[in-house]
Amino acid sequence: MPRPSPAPYFAFLSCSLIWGSTFLFIGLGNEVWPPMWALSLRLALSMVLLGAVLLVTRTAFPKGRALKYAIGYGIFDFAVSLPLLYWGETSVPSGLAAVLYSTAPIWSMLMERAFGMEKIDLRRLGAALVALGGVGIIFWREIAFGQSPLAILSIIAAVITGTFSVILLRKGPQQSSIGANFAGTLVAVPICAAISFLAREPHPLPAALSPWIPVVYLAVVGSIAFLIFAWLINQWKVSSAAFVAVIIPIIAVILGSLVRHEKFAPGSLVGAAIVLVATAFVIGAEARKPHAAPPEVASPSGR
Repeated sequence: MPRPSPAPYFAFLSCSLIWGSTFLFIGLGNEVWPPMWALSLRLALSMVLLGAVLLVTRTAFPKGRALKYAIGYGIFDFAVSLPLLYWGETSVPSGLAAVLYSTAPIWSMLMERAFGMEKIDLRRLGAALVALGGVGIIFWREIAFGQSPLAILSIIAAVITGTFSVILLRKGPQQSSIGANFAGTLVAVPICAAISFLAREPHPLPAALSPWIPVVYLAVVGSIAFLIFAWLINQWKVSSAAFVAVIIPIIAVILGSLVRHEKFAPGSLVGAAIVLVATAFVIGAEARKPHAAPPEVASPSGR
């Protein structure tokens, strides 16, 4: 009997490490860039890279109904969810932001039920409520510790709108993940740039290399992770690959502590542990279900 290829495991590990680091690089970028301007530059660079991949691979650009769903996906994910995350991370530690984002599979389950795509499983619903309770512990402890409640709510809203964007895309016609994301960035770049100008942010284009590192890292390495994940979901069930959503915050917390010396409010790590355990239970239940993988759409975090 042939041994299973180690390639999917390396792909899984690569996605976990890269997406675990993106929260850190968003925080680092916010230290030197206005958040919406940094996001606009990141999305513009990603748009160019995805467009190049589209041409090289001769992938079809979405048309008709597929284009409408891709545009909706781009608006909710890149033009709503990411701005909320970037703004939230101006006040919230990157590790905490990643923990809050680990609830995305649970929000996905609830939304799939709301749209008639899945039946409610009482055990998973119970796990979802436990996870949300963990978020509540984090929320109140961090407020007591001085974190901005609006920033925490902003990140939670980013999770919900980002999850909705993927659900929206899945409900539409099957299409290439590269084409959908390219179309999404085409729409999102001018919107994010407009938000930046309306917020009267400064718009620097520094000649020094160091300020560009977070922007380029998020655009280039983040896009590579997306392409790796797109390959991975053709090897594994999406529900199995989605375990990265549980690994990401662990990496983000470690990196945030080491690089930015981030600290959590007393008791917040308890809430984080509750979120991770409950989320792992939900995703584990999904991984054991015998269902077909959906079309390629987006990363589990989308960051």
